[in-house]
Amino acid sequence: MAAGSGQDREILTRITTMVEDERRLREDLAAGRIDDATEHQRLGEPERALDQCGDLLRQRCAKAEFGENPDEARVRSSSQVEGYRG
Repeated sequence: MAAGSGQDREILTRITTMVEDERRLREDLAAGRIDDATEHQRLGEPERALDQCGDLLRQRCAKAEFGENPDEARVRSSSQVEGYRG
């Protein structure tokens, strides 16, 4: 998935940052610096935000592919995005 616009790059940067944060939390858990409950609590919101960013980027790419304006893509609620992951 090629990201051409500045907004696409911004979304990809946010995704990269969230993935790095998730990796650090998992490393902290593995090293015993945090417990399972803390990791679970801290990962909840970033995981939902990551799903939303991925969904937004997919929407933008689909709109561009079909000749629509990618800037019309909108962030969907986490419950709506989570519902798609069947």
